[in-house]
This record gives sequence, structure tokens and C-alpha cells, in this order.
Amino acid sequence: MTLQQLHYTITISECGSMNKAAEILYIAQPSLTSAVKELEKELGITIFHRSGKGVTLTADGAEFLAYARQVYQQYETLQERYVSGHSRKKFGVSTQHYSFAVQAFIDLVQDFNTHDYEFAIRETKTANVIEDVTTLRSEIGILYLSDFNRQMIGRILQTQHLKFHKLIECEVFAYLADNHPLAGKKSVTIEELSEYPCLTFEQGDKSSLYYAEEIISTADFARVIKASDRSTMLNLMTGLQGYTFCSGIICGELNGDGYTAVPIADETGIMEIGYITKKNVILSEMGDIYIQKLIAYLSQQNS
Repeated sequence: MTLQQLHYTITISECGSMNKAAEILYIAQPSLTSAVKELEKELGITIFHRSGKGVTLTADGAEFLAYARQVYQQYETLQERYVSGHSRKKFGVSTQHYSFAVQAFIDLVQDFNTHDYEFAIRETKTANVIEDVTTLRSEIGILYLSDFNRQMIGRILQTQHLKFHKLIECEVFAYLADNHPLAGKKSVTIEELSEYPCLTFEQGDKSSLYYAEEIISTADFARVIKASDRSTMLNLMTGLQGYTFCSGIICGELNGDGYTAVPIADETGIMEIGYITKKNVILSEMGDIYIQKLIAYLSQQNS
């Protein structure tokens, strides 16, 4: 097994086609197919199911690719740190729907030439954040823990060999549009909010309450509307007088000035926001700088 073979299989899985992968890798398609077959023979498994529509991963192949990505990411990290050159370096972040995570990413990218780096940020579902870091699709994942989800999420992180690093603790706020009838209050209760639609981020097939991005996920809300992205959530706040729960850290640079965070008067617990990484994996230079940007932005907003 070679690093080149790992690179081949990762590229094929991303392309879903031997022909497309061969073009990207600048290798003849028969040679690429032969390299994969040799690897499959060595491993004693079938990595790809081949059909007229392309290639898809088998169950064994998906498991192998998860490990292959980890190994190859470490190889790329070593190259980035110790080998000089002009190849494009990669850095990715996966996050729950936090505008401050996006703002810190913007601050990072502005400091570097995007011709030399390949950046990616993924605002996504909680399960995807964990999966992306597990497979090293993203180097860093941003999510929160609470008294309710800590044991379950912690168990999942341990199983996937991930580590949670705390950044900040926050009380819970109601996030409202400025035109909301409750927006001007010093604090609001859950009962007062119950008259209006509760907005939550959809978590897909893995819609366990432990994956919810809203800390008060166990309450029995009569009116619930699910959204899949932050922009739609903001539109629903304005158009339907909906609300959601947040950390109180509002990024006006991205979300605009038409929204406000009002403290929740009820006892709701504390949000512990942090980032996850693979255990025993050294952060890249980009990873270190991103975390520094994140800490600086959170400190500024919390001061």
C-alpha cells in the first residue's frame, strides 16, 4: 500500500468516476484502474462498485476511505509544515450555524492569498460536523455542549477518536428580528415566546434531540418550523415573527443589523461552545491561526 494509492482512491471517491479521476490525476485510466485493483487485492476487499454510471463505495470501501483520508491528511500536514513548495494547501472547517465561526474564517482568508490555499467552510448539520472531522474532510469542527447533550455527544466523540476543546460559556438568548413584539424587552420567558413560531435547524435523518443546535430542544413547543440554512432562518424571523435560541453572540457584519438577542428569564442551563479535532493530530498552521481568530472575535464580542 502506498500514499499514491491512497491519493488515487480518495480522488476516485470524490469524483465518482474513474475517467474524471484519471483526468484530475493526469494518469491513464487503465493505469488508474490497475492501481486500484492491486490495492484491493492486497487488502482483500472491494473498495469500489463499478457500473455504467460510474463508481460507488462499497461498505468495506467506505470504512477503508475513512482511514485513508486520515493518513493522507497527516501526510499533507507534514508536507505543509516541513516541505517547501508552491502546491495549494487545503484547510477546511465544519460548523453548526454560527455566524461568528464564519466571520473568523473570513478574517483568516483575508490574511492569505487564495491562489496558494484551498479553503472550505461548511455550515452543516451536527452529525455532519462530527463526520467531517472524523474523516478529516475538515480539520476543525465547531459545536456546543450542554448538560442535556454532553454525555451522548461526548460518547460519540470518544468513539470517533475526537477531542472537544472549550472556547466559551454562554447563557441562552432568544434571537429575534427587531420588528418582533418581544424584541424590546430586557428578558423573555418561554411562555411569552410560545405564542410565536419556534425556528430550529433541521438535522436530517439523524434528528435525535441530542443533535439539536438549540439548547432548549426538549421543550414541547406547539409551533415549530425547521430551516436548513441561516439565511432562511433570518427571513423567517422577519416574515413570520419567529424566534430561535442562541448564544447571544451576534455577528452583525454577516447577519445584518435587523436582529437582536434577548436573555431568557427561565433556567435553561449553559451553552459550552468549542471546537473538535482528531485526537493526537497536530493542527496545521491554518488551524492554529483560525482558532486564534476565533478566540479573538469571541473575546471582543464578550467584552
